[in-house]
Amino acid sequence: MNSKLTMVSVLALGAAAVATAAQAETKTLYIGMNGGNFERAYTEHVLPPFEKANNVKVVVVPGTSADILAKATAAKDNPQMHVMLLDDGVMVRAIGSNLCQPISDDPVLKEIQPAARLKDDMAIGVDMGMTGLAYNKKLFDEKGWAAPTSWMDMADPKFANAVVFQSASASSFGLHAFLMFNRIQGGDENNVEPGFEKFSDTIGKNVIEFIPSSAKISEMVQTGEAAIFPLTPTGVNNLKDKGIPVEYAQPKEGSVVLAVTQCVIANNSEPELSQKLAHYLLSADAQSLALDNGNIIPSNINAKAGNEDAAAKLTAFRGYMETANVLDWDAVNKNRQAWNSRWNRTIER
Repeated sequence: MNSKLTMVSVLALGAAAVATAAQAETKTLYIGMNGGNFERAYTEHVLPPFEKANNVKVVVVPGTSADILAKATAAKDNPQMHVMLLDDGVMVRAIGSNLCQPISDDPVLKEIQPAARLKDDMAIGVDMGMTGLAYNKKLFDEKGWAAPTSWMDMADPKFANAVVFQSASASSFGLHAFLMFNRIQGGDENNVEPGFEKFSDTIGKNVIEFIPSSAKISEMVQTGEAAIFPLTPTGVNNLKDKGIPVEYAQPKEGSVVLAVTQCVIANNSEPELSQKLAHYLLSADAQSLALDNGNIIPSNINAKAGNEDAAAKLTAFRGYMETANVLDWDAVNKNRQAWNSRWNRTIER
């Protein structure tokens, strides 16, 4: 055989072997999080720099917080995910079920606002938000209605069959709105009797549909069915980016803090790499990308907006936080199952 050809063949085989070895060394991490805009922003913008820097593939497992918690619970003895992002109240349940391990110490933790860090850093917020009110601006303008100012505006007779309410048994938004209504009626998280007694004859009378999540809101706004509904500023901005005519309104009684928190799943197959991913998602660089490309509000105080639009959203959010309420999640989770049953039996029957 020609010696030059032989050498070329050897080099080609060697290169192929190196490429194969490199591919074999590429690890895969699985991260559970909300689908839709959140998944898109992370998949397209936030995760690629981490994947490139660490020769790793990060695969998103999409679903609601309840879906992700159910998956993690089912695989507790043999975790299939490495990191999960859950709404704060659901995360408290996950921690109580020993599904999480503490996020290890790292300089980035000093950059995180204290309100985002759960006890013992078992989970830390990557997206700071709140549930308030949103409304159909096109419909409000046509009717000459002023923007809403109170949670109790959903009980106004002019909104008969025009309130869309997320199920309090399935959605954080619905639960938040119900618990704020309960507080206005004189209750608290340890006493929900006022809320259950009065909801059906006030806000409940105006509800056109109870929905399990907010996915249907854009359609109902465009058809003119939905006038007013609980939602976050991030959710409103995502709809506005799609040309949906909605606006956010901060209730005078205050919104409810809703943080999307992350935890490293206990006993997962890649503990060190999982911690590295968790630290990255808390970094100013990662959260700046999430803000610019997904309206995801940072918990890292050093994260910066890359454009005027994102900067304006961040400034507005910080103003809303001044009157935001924090729920007693210990009381909520202690009674949540009973509340869910009662809600489904007496409100959404």
